[in-house]
Amino acid sequence: MYTPRHPIPQPPHSAGLAYKGLRAAIDPHAIPSPVEAIELDKERWESEPFMTLPGNHVPISTTDYVAIDQGNSSPRFLRVSTWNVPSTSRLASECEIPIAAIIQPFADQDPREEPVPLVETGDMGPARCAGCRGYINPWCKWVSGGTKWKCNLCGHETEVSPEYFCNLDANFMRLDHLQRPELNKGTVDFIVPEAYWAPHSLPNITSLYEPLVPESRSGLRQPQPMDYVFAFDVSSEATRSRFTAAACSSLLDLLYGRTSNEASAPTSCLSPGSRICIISFDRTLHFYDLAPHDDRIPPMLVVPDVEDVYVPLKTGLFVDPQEARNTITKLLSSLGQVEDGGEVREAALGSALIGGLAALSGRGGQVVVFAATLPTVGAGALTTPAEESTLYGTDKEKSLFLPRSDTWRELGEQCAQHGIGVSMFLGMSKPIDVASIGVVASVTGGELSFYPRFDPARDATVLGSQLRRLLARTTAYNCTMRVRCSNGLRVSKYYGNFYESAAADLQFGTLDADKAVSVSFDHGRTLDEREYAYIQCAVLYTTASGQRRVRVMNLALQVAALAGSIFRYADMDTVVCHMVREAISKLPSQRILSIQETLTETCSSILLAYRKHCAASQAPSQLIIPEAFRALPVYTLAMMKSKPLKGRNVIADVRNYSAHKIMSMGVRTTMQHLYPRLLALHDLQDNVALPDPTTGQIEMPSLMRASHLFMEGHGLYLIDNEEQMIIWIGNSVSPQLLKDLFDVDDIFQVDPHMVRLSSTQLPALSTRFSTQVRNILAYRHAQRGWQPKLLLARQNMDAAEIEFSDMLVEDQNNAAMSYLDYLCLVHKQINAALTSGASLGGGSGFRGAPW
Repeated sequence: MYTPRHPIPQPPHSAGLAYKGLRAAIDPHAIPSPVEAIELDKERWESEPFMTLPGNHVPISTTDYVAIDQGNSSPRFLRVSTWNVPSTSRLASECEIPIAAIIQPFADQDPREEPVPLVETGDMGPARCAGCRGYINPWCKWVSGGTKWKCNLCGHETEVSPEYFCNLDANFMRLDHLQRPELNKGTVDFIVPEAYWAPHSLPNITSLYEPLVPESRSGLRQPQPMDYVFAFDVSSEATRSRFTAAACSSLLDLLYGRTSNEASAPTSCLSPGSRICIISFDRTLHFYDLAPHDDRIPPMLVVPDVEDVYVPLKTGLFVDPQEARNTITKLLSSLGQVEDGGEVREAALGSALIGGLAALSGRGGQVVVFAATLPTVGAGALTTPAEESTLYGTDKEKSLFLPRSDTWRELGEQCAQHGIGVSMFLGMSKPIDVASIGVVASVTGGELSFYPRFDPARDATVLGSQLRRLLARTTAYNCTMRVRCSNGLRVSKYYGNFYESAAADLQFGTLDADKAVSVSFDHGRTLDEREYAYIQCAVLYTTASGQRRVRVMNLALQVAALAGSIFRYADMDTVVCHMVREAISKLPSQRILSIQETLTETCSSILLAYRKHCAASQAPSQLIIPEAFRALPVYTLAMMKSKPLKGRNVIADVRNYSAHKIMSMGVRTTMQHLYPRLLALHDLQDNVALPDPTTGQIEMPSLMRASHLFMEGHGLYLIDNEEQMIIWIGNSVSPQLLKDLFDVDDIFQVDPHMVRLSSTQLPALSTRFSTQVRNILAYRHAQRGWQPKLLLARQNMDAAEIEFSDMLVEDQNNAAMSYLDYLCLVHKQINAALTSGASLGGGSGFRGAPW
């Protein structure tokens, strides 16, 4: 482990908690490091493909690996907390490892991987079990000479249709086995017939709106390319801050490629056949006739009664963006001008969403809203939130995470049922009550993007990048998810951003490549060790291009009767992702302090279970941590330091925004958000982050632990938590490094705002060091698909250092302990439980202990 010769003092940041009582002198370098596991896993899988058959150790989520689908879905799509399932509920309880899966159906694949196969099923549709309605998959068995197949989930034998029949070989495999992806691939897409089309949904909020398309009480909705409604806040606050102008400019760039330095206009981010509608709103709603007109701004139709919303036109409401290019360009160029906003300070955001729902009713699609003002008029009108700082630590704290008007949740549920996803870009200067308005995005599976005190110079590039990701990534709409498992297991709970229907199906207005769902399971009966346990997830959806499909993901898991096997094949990344979602889901019902205590108990319980059942012969005073969970304490501490769960005062809007993001993140993004990636830029080797002359590949530098104990005053460091990136500049940094990276040779000449105006975020210098750092930034941008905010923080000079130091999760900060102290606390709990026999939870546990 690298030891700095001159470590920096602890950076200025929020106060943390100190360990109470005597603590043994422990070398911080000797405690388990999450970075070691990340780097070792990266070395193993960078040149070796991962074969998905059961029985293999799985790459951790942060590794770039190539998965070969052998009948089990890639861990990118379906990841479980242990790849050896406990055979009994008692064993599962003894191990304390939650049986959970993280499902990310449309996750981006590595470019080197084979794409998900697409299977045409014709009018008969995919073969399904007559008992449980599970889908045909590689783990089914063929019986009766191929005339029947036995479901691996429920054991029912289903007749094979004549069109699907094929003879068997000597191994009871179909002769066409290799020609049918659904029989040998763990993840497959089926093109489905009319019977799978989305049904028409009836309004469940009486007289909420007058739908544009009359809905029949019977019949199905024909799939079509996804339509978009873009709604812009044109109140005075939104226009004066230039938020609306920046949003309009970003949308124009994405539709038509207006950037002047591009040799040719890029292709549109929208699928062929997609249409768009544009709405603006302040205290009234404004619809626009976008049909091609003469050289003038398109006609505007105003709906003044925001309590009784209707769509005032049919023709020209939705148009092809290429056919109506001139009209759309003129409209978006005029929206957001300061003089247009006047002094209208109110914004009917709820009514604008109802207008989007009315416009898309009967077809589904996506509503993208740009809002900057608290909605004080119209549907779901809200008043200015009360002072929130006095609520923390009291029973009223829970009210900060609940919508203050039921209209917002009802609106979200109705959008989800209609196959409409709502995404919001929020650029406010005052509290906007994310707990209320954000529930619409959460329930529909949409996105939240957050720009407090919007500054065009700082935030416009990030807004454009996030909007591009929103429109360009794989996105489906009208989605329904069902998770099935084999006999002996059952689904107990879901966590994520969705609407759970009465039939226990999960409904999403939209579901995209960045969204994931957590599912927990429990035992219904004992599992047979000689058989596999199975999980199958099916997502019925409409593609952005207008094709109705079912994506089916399958997983076969080994069953174990020994605790050692459970821990050996445990997956910490899945456990951490499940734990933080479960914790955040309790915010509306429990106090933050109680949730933090539960997290510590869960962490200690897992480590205690390993001591009891796998390392009982060791002395109680010795801390024994299983290999799979070596970094669990630091990730548990990181959860308590995350913005939704940290103890100190955090603005409720920030907490709710961060909670929404974490509840929908995939495993990889969650792990990198909780434990930010820290790099020492000043120590880059000459060949790192530069293309290899022979292969053309770029090797990224190794990570370092997120603590000031490993930093030096003459260093340059980059930290990245998936939300923002910060470059920290030490006081004693070499003038040559500054010259090579920023084109200045004095730290006082470094402009902390220089990164605002450059599309590459850093000056494009010809030096090797500049090229290396810009390559690292470009690699990170390509990984996540969008460009986050980049800040500069000079040691003891810039305010951004506070945010930087809060991201050093191993330090004593964020109203919590340092990693070293927290590890001692966990050890103390485990030692007390081993010596006294006390339970970690319940009345005889450690709740209320003075730490």
